[in-house]
Amino acid sequence: QVQLVESGGGLVQPGGSLRLSCAASGSIFSIYAMGWYRQAPGKQRELVAIITTGGSTNYLDSVKGRFTISRDNAKNTVYLQMNSLKPEDTAVYYCKARMVASSSAGIVYDYWGQGTQVTVSS
Repeated sequence: QVQLVESGGGLVQPGGSLRLSCAASGSIFSIYAMGWYRQAPGKQRELVAIITTGGSTNYLDSVKGRFTISRDNAKNTVYLQMNSLKPEDTAVYYCKARMVASSSAGIVYDYWGQGTQVTVSS
């Protein structure tokens, strides 16, 4: 019941910056957390950053100090500001929202955006 629309990807030179946006609609009141994942060609998908409804954040070690996740509750949007980009940051970035349907039973529902390509190259 949650729809996610991502934007902001593109081609950038090493050292450059991009800001990704993920706008959520639907049953946003049920969302426990939102996060950004990325998947490079031939690699497994990895968590980049998450933010909970309580405001707690966590980051992949390799992006700490360079990336910042934030949210605008009025716009139902989560952002990922990416600075000092490196070629190894090249990947498809996905927004994910998690809804907890039953905490006692451990039932959760994850909703994914379509992904946006980030390419860091000179």
